[in-house]
Amino acid sequence: MKKKKLAQKENNHILKKIKYPKFILFLLTVIIAYIIFKNREIPFIQNHILPLSYFGVFISGTLFTFGFTSAPATALFLLFAENVNPIIAALIGGAGALLADSLIFLFIRTSFKDEIIKLEHEKIIHYIETKIPSKIKRIILPIIAGLIIASPLPDEIGISMLAAYRTISPKFFASISYLMNTIGILIILLIGRAI
Repeated sequence: MKKKKLAQKENNHILKKIKYPKFILFLLTVIIAYIIFKNREIPFIQNHILPLSYFGVFISGTLFTFGFTSAPATALFLLFAENVNPIIAALIGGAGALLADSLIFLFIRTSFKDEIIKLEHEKIIHYIETKIPSKIKRIILPIIAGLIIASPLPDEIGISMLAAYRTISPKFFASISYLMNTIGILIILLIGRAI
């Protein structure tokens, strides 16, 4: 028992020494994505990943949403691009991303509700609310969030922006999420076909 506690303390000490552990972990996922894409001829990928076809695209869509899995998901889309219809695959991958985004949206809306209400009373938020006309906010916020959602950047950022804005309905959010993820995935698939 003492050895286990000592090992845990040592691991915590090592983790505290790393200044940017999340960025390092994200960088590792990018390296993994590169390895997956560069080694697409290895038997495991040829025999187990590529045969998943559209189901694999759907799973990749769900992974495309999360910060630490977006890079490997992008690599998988690039691999699937040669064997699938890019439009059908983008629609299916967008559905997978919508599923994951919706779970994040609902989680933020319910779990962070009390803090979102507190945040609305902060001086900086109040200043922004009073200085930026509401018509501009209604246009700019979904555009910025949509661009983040469409990119391989973590969707959590764009989803948080939309979930914090209480006037955005789940139906409107779902429309933005599906459209932007589908466009982003289609672009990746078209790049994959061109490579």
